[in-house]
Amino acid sequence: MSDISKTDIAPQGDREASVSIDQDELQLQKLGYKQQLHRSWDLVESFAASFCALNFIGGVRSAFFLGLLAGGPAALWSSYVVTIFFMLITAAVLAEICSALPLSGSIYIWAAESAGPKYARFFGFIVAWWSCTAWMTFAAGNCQTTANYIVSQLAVWEIDYPGGITNDNVKWRAMIWAVSEALLVVSVAINYLPPRMYSAIFRFSMGLMMLDFFLCVIWLPIGVSKTYGFRSAKDVFTMTYNGTGAPAGWNWILSFLFTAGTMTGFDASGHIAEETKNASVVAGKGILTSAIATGFFGFLTAILFLFCTPDLDTLFSLEAPQPFVQIYALALGKGPSIFMTVIAVLGLILNTSVAIVAASRLVFAVARDGVLPLSSWISQVTPAGQPQNAVTVIYVFAAFILCTILPSQVAFTSLVSAGGVPTIAAYGLIALLRLTQTPGEFQSSYFRLGRWARPFYLCTVLFNGLVVAVMISPFQFPVNAANFNFAVVIFGAVTIFGIACWYFTPEEKWLRRELVLQALQTADEPRED
Repeated sequence: MSDISKTDIAPQGDREASVSIDQDELQLQKLGYKQQLHRSWDLVESFAASFCALNFIGGVRSAFFLGLLAGGPAALWSSYVVTIFFMLITAAVLAEICSALPLSGSIYIWAAESAGPKYARFFGFIVAWWSCTAWMTFAAGNCQTTANYIVSQLAVWEIDYPGGITNDNVKWRAMIWAVSEALLVVSVAINYLPPRMYSAIFRFSMGLMMLDFFLCVIWLPIGVSKTYGFRSAKDVFTMTYNGTGAPAGWNWILSFLFTAGTMTGFDASGHIAEETKNASVVAGKGILTSAIATGFFGFLTAILFLFCTPDLDTLFSLEAPQPFVQIYALALGKGPSIFMTVIAVLGLILNTSVAIVAASRLVFAVARDGVLPLSSWISQVTPAGQPQNAVTVIYVFAAFILCTILPSQVAFTSLVSAGGVPTIAAYGLIALLRLTQTPGEFQSSYFRLGRWARPFYLCTVLFNGLVVAVMISPFQFPVNAANFNFAVVIFGAVTIFGIACWYFTPEEKWLRRELVLQALQTADEPRED
């Protein structure tokens, strides 16, 4: 027995985990990188990274009223069906390339490698800045969403606020800004937990989301049945409404701001790929399963809320920044509305924290390649294998973005759009590049699309192109300085900045040609099924 090594007597599960990690590190080396981050997460964490970042219950509830304003109930549910169909196709496209290139900051690497050697650096730079901006802006916007829940209790309890509870009041906006900044601090602080402890955050966040969902499924309908009553099936499935002032057709299309917004972010599983065991399989599964689960539960939640909300005249007369807080008060009572608000706020804080996980891995990857100011400091990791300095960068950027609340009356819808536009644009661009530049590559993928590849790429390009148009469109017509959607300005500025970085950054400093070719060769090695 004394001659038998520890490996020989190690439990079978430990040996399998060790082999998996060794294979992951070998694949990472073939792609041109060395293992720096911890690699201790499994399918549960990979699924949770996207599922919690998407947060179906919080996402539906937060932007539900945007969907009702744009087309009414009929547009909301029908657009959701269309969105689920095309977003699942998009998820399949991303899972295919994620399996071949399971890297931190993955989405810009996917774009670069999809473009082929000639255009890799150009598109890699653009998508890197798109994605970093999107995830960091999403973190800021989510903090504002969370703040809206908290301050809405003032409307429930009919507490007067100097100047009124309205976005026209700069004092009101200042309070929302202050609360949002405090919530951002809490969300960022959670990210400093060690990776193994953060695994518990993933699980707790999923559990809290499902508790929220089941409370809405069980408790809310009981309360509605005893108070103002349910909406009829005719109202839910056929009623239309134009609350945007846009032409009828575009008003309907604007409902995709709600539906697509609730299903954007499943690439988060790819961003933690270097921290996931058996990443070439697990990360892609995380993308696909989170998209399926979010679409399923999100649609059920949307239908539930359509039946359980008051009539539209009552609904749009509610004064709270987050009307659902008042709806809970009408259906369940003022006291229970506090409990539901607490559940929603905790869920959104964790949702923001998970988004920061994805964003920080993006920033870490860009800095690791040496293109950011202070790259050597930003790309440092802790002894536990965590990019805490990248998390700090996210905090600084998001805190700055939140300051837009102070001068703007429409910061919420603009931040929703600005957080979604670059990500949606990246989804569509990757598919376009796969369709036109590298349709036959990435044979090492566990999720090869085969004969469905070209139709899936085309569907992804067309649908995500439509959603980008919706998200940069004004949401209120006629357009004036007060309601202008500055998402288009942010998107345009970031794109120009990405192009400028590509032009002025030497090739040997970032996305070197030999590194691109090395990754392409590795990704194109046929998989042994």
